Amino acid sequence: MKRPGRIALVGSGEYLPIMQEFEASMLALGPSRRYVQLATAAGRESSERLAHWQRLGAEQAARIGAEQIYLPVYTSEDAKREDLAAQIEGAGLIYLSGGDPHYLAQTLIGTPVWEAIERNWRAGTSLAGCSAGAMALGPDIPNFRKMKSEGSAGLNLVPHIRTIPHYNKFFKWIPDSAAELFLKAPEGIQIVGIDEDTAIFSDDLSTWIVAGVGGVHVLNGDHSGKYGQDSSVVIE
Repeated sequence: MKRPGRIALVGSGEYLPIMQEFEASMLALGPSRRYVQLATAAGRESSERLAHWQRLGAEQAARIGAEQIYLPVYTSEDAKREDLAAQIEGAGLIYLSGGDPHYLAQTLIGTPVWEAIERNWRAGTSLAGCSAGAMALGPDIPNFRKMKSEGSAGLNLVPHIRTIPHYNKFFKWIPDSAAELFLKAPEGIQIVGIDEDTAIFSDDLSTWIVAGVGGVHVLNGDHSGKYGQDSSVVIE
């Protein structure tokens, strides 16, 4: 049976030159040079912002010699379109970029687009989520902006990791009470802070390797601590 593709959780920096080598390495492991990009997490932002994501993705695709497949999946109706889902087939790398993680997960869950993403990853396509994309790939997403509201379900492809992206800046942006909420994960969930321009990747959802210029911070469990570039850590 074919093993799933490589999966990555990224703190920030999608499509930027600083992450070019990392994205090229992810793409090289997939079955083609097709680089599928989804800015779904930014789907409620302005047309100018969405054009910004498309342009950044095109520039990175050109730098690494990939064919850009930018999918305009901004709403749940878009995610239900079979013609958009079909463009994911055979991709070398699928990338979920930043924005609102709650909106990203809610938009994709149970749709043909998400089914195509998961099916292709399980068949060997590399998959990455950056910032909101990394948060959404986990089991749940705390609602740290609305403390009295419950969190929402994640895409649950990485069912044992709750990601804190932009970790080296994250707690400057949110109140202490929200930080406490985020750090109280259910039993069996590892809380992992990933600095900006930094990623962790895995081929088995157990052993993770650090890539990028910052650190990765495992905040609970047997392997808690800070890990730098090229370090490996077991998170399971």
